[in-house]
Amino acid sequence: MLRPRGIRAALAALSTAVLTATLLAGAATASPSAAPAEPPTTAKAAEAAGDKVVGYFTEWGVYQRNYHVKNVETSGSAAKLTHINYAFGNVTGGKCAIGDAYADYDKAYDAAGSVDGKADTWDAGALRGNFNQLRKLKKLHPNLKVLWSFGGWTWSSGFGEAARNPAAFAESCYNLVEDPRWADVFDGIDIDWEYPNACGNTCDTSGRAAFKNLMAALRAKFGQNNLVTAAITADASSGGKIDAADYAGAAQYVDWYNPMTYDFFGAWAAKGPTAPHSPLTSYSGMPQQGFSTDAAIQKLKGLGVPASKLLLGIGFYGRGWTGVSQAAPGGTATGAAPGTYEAGIEDYKVLKSKCPATGTVAGTAYAHCGSEWWSYDTPATIAGKMTYKQQQGLGGTFFWELSGDTGNGELIKSIR
Repeated sequence: MLRPRGIRAALAALSTAVLTATLLAGAATASPSAAPAEPPTTAKAAEAAGDKVVGYFTEWGVYQRNYHVKNVETSGSAAKLTHINYAFGNVTGGKCAIGDAYADYDKAYDAAGSVDGKADTWDAGALRGNFNQLRKLKKLHPNLKVLWSFGGWTWSSGFGEAARNPAAFAESCYNLVEDPRWADVFDGIDIDWEYPNACGNTCDTSGRAAFKNLMAALRAKFGQNNLVTAAITADASSGGKIDAADYAGAAQYVDWYNPMTYDFFGAWAAKGPTAPHSPLTSYSGMPQQGFSTDAAIQKLKGLGVPASKLLLGIGFYGRGWTGVSQAAPGGTATGAAPGTYEAGIEDYKVLKSKCPATGTVAGTAYAHCGSEWWSYDTPATIAGKMTYKQQQGLGGTFFWELSGDTGNGELIKSIR
């Protein structure tokens, strides 16, 4: 894969330098509403940037979160999305498998809870659950595509076995995604392996070529008429997770990558230092070099992954600590701040009122309220990241995940 050359490369490098300097100069300001200053850009770079907007929908959201496919429509998000990644299918026994049969295709929706106002039926063979609701959503938005995402943090342990026989894995995935009961719902497959030849919830030792071989098998089976994408690590540190697998070699088989440019820092480091979980750039005092959106994008582009195959990742949530020692980033803490569903993490829709942003650092926002310190993206900081996306000529934007947004789709509006 060719790297950009000549004047275009020089202009892109200059713009990146200007952007980085601009954002660093504004680190830890007291103006949360001010978006990072827009860097100079070129018409060519802007034209090259894609407009994909990919949002993850979690199958388990229909339970405690009470977030359903209908909410994607009523929030106005459906009209702004180009793709939905349905998360997650399981990976077990070397094969793709159903994640939650009840939520996926059995849960019955009444008329009030259904996308089109029509209740599900119990007729023999009738499709219900999220799959049927997604089918109805696609009828309202004919250009909307849906991919079935497999793996994720919890279910990535099965990829090691799958990698031992990539063709058999691809066959199982194709048969599941293209099951006649819901084949019309899905337009392809997304792989979320955390992480090939590295450690996530569990550690994988399948080798540097395993990811490339897996994606090659999926492309061969799914063909050119289906989408094949992957969420990948954004760890650009020296010898880090990007270095552990052949992401450049696998890029030829994917339509695009979703580098997970969030969760860089969090309260798993219980005593801090406090740091933004989704910094756009590096900043003075950063706990780990290579842990930023720009570092990941530049490293992947430098390896030869085309910018058009890289989407910019946004988290629709924040990460936070309690017992903090200072308002600015870099302070000590005593542990994870309380969250609605899990300590140390909270939806944007809650944080915007519970702990409003008090400053910005490295192109993202942070908030200090009482003994708590949180970092998260706001409409203003997302606007700055969209400027970066345009300047870098990236293929679009993706985010985790739809239920973290406000009821009127405040964050997705700032993406569009």
